Amino acid sequence: MLNSTGLEKRREPPAQPAHEVAPRILNLPEMVAALSDEDQERFDRIFSVSEVSGALAAPEAMHDWIRGYFGSVEAVANQQIIKVTNRVSWEGALYNELRARRPLEVRGTADLDRVIAETRNDPFCHPLDGTPADTFGRVQGKHSITASNVAKYDGSHGIVIFDEHHPLALTRERVRDYIDTAWKWGQKAHAADPSASYFFFMWNCVWKAAASLVHGHTQMTLTRDMHYSKVEFLRRQAAAYCAQYAANYFDDLHAVHRALQLGFAWRNVSVAVSLTPVKERETLLIASSLNDNLKDAIFTVLDTFVKQFGVTSFNVAIQMPPIGPAAEDWSGFPVLARIVDRGDPMNRTGDIGAMELYAASVIGTDPFFVAEALDAAFQEA
Repeated sequence: MLNSTGLEKRREPPAQPAHEVAPRILNLPEMVAALSDEDQERFDRIFSVSEVSGALAAPEAMHDWIRGYFGSVEAVANQQIIKVTNRVSWEGALYNELRARRPLEVRGTADLDRVIAETRNDPFCHPLDGTPADTFGRVQGKHSITASNVAKYDGSHGIVIFDEHHPLALTRERVRDYIDTAWKWGQKAHAADPSASYFFFMWNCVWKAAASLVHGHTQMTLTRDMHYSKVEFLRRQAAAYCAQYAANYFDDLHAVHRALQLGFAWRNVSVAVSLTPVKERETLLIASSLNDNLKDAIFTVLDTFVKQFGVTSFNVAIQMPPIGPAAEDWSGFPVLARIVDRGDPMNRTGDIGAMELYAASVIGTDPFFVAEALDAAFQEA
């Protein structure tokens, strides 16, 4: 299913395109043009890229304010915007590096730590008394325990509650345990209801990422009939891609990112910083199974996000084939983990608006800078 070339090595570095263009998102059209014929053909199968200039005329009264936030009036007067669309998943992104310099109300991490400390002794701090159990019981991990969600998304909807209150106190061992516990819950839920076999794992860290309680926790569901619509859409699109090109979409997706220095292989996990992220710094991890290497890769990405980029709120999702037999063809569909930065939880400005909901994602982070940091982190992992 996944291309095995080099994947058994500890880490395979990104490909080095034969050109002198600096790897940054504003240079993407030139980088694509410099790819080999094979890589360029693969890119064109999956992506569309275009650029446009946005111009404005600012009154002189604004000039000092503009210089303070954006460096110069010239930087605002003519702005370069890169538009990237994935023709398979139909995800899209609009890049303008000035978006990252917008004036926002920002508070320090000390404020977040204070809020987290003030929420201690919530129901998750004493889960056996403060949370319900599923009818098939609880799963006890080394650092976590499951509960049944009070207000369910689906018929089978559980929670993995961490024994550590602070949601950003992450270690490799703990992240492995949280995912293992969720997966064991999925297997128990499937045994209790064999008609439900489509497992979905989600991790919403603090309220900016839609967590209702600050205390560290993940969630998981098991649904019937077919997978959730976005996962099923991706399966169908990947199958159509395979039928058209006789190639695995996920292999090609990673190959394109690697050719552009946005991806690399680590152990048996393919790592890619998405060209069409749903939001800032989205990183894709592709593996053949929910194995320990994938769990460790999830930890390494989160650890890098938190320690190097100051990320304090994030989402993690794991999309994968069903636990049991299914009517659909899932051949070639891997286990796909997606990790995204949701911005500063102490900032009242939302990170997702009408553009993200109904048009395309607006991105202020250069994925090439993220890829460079992750490449260094995985070398040390």
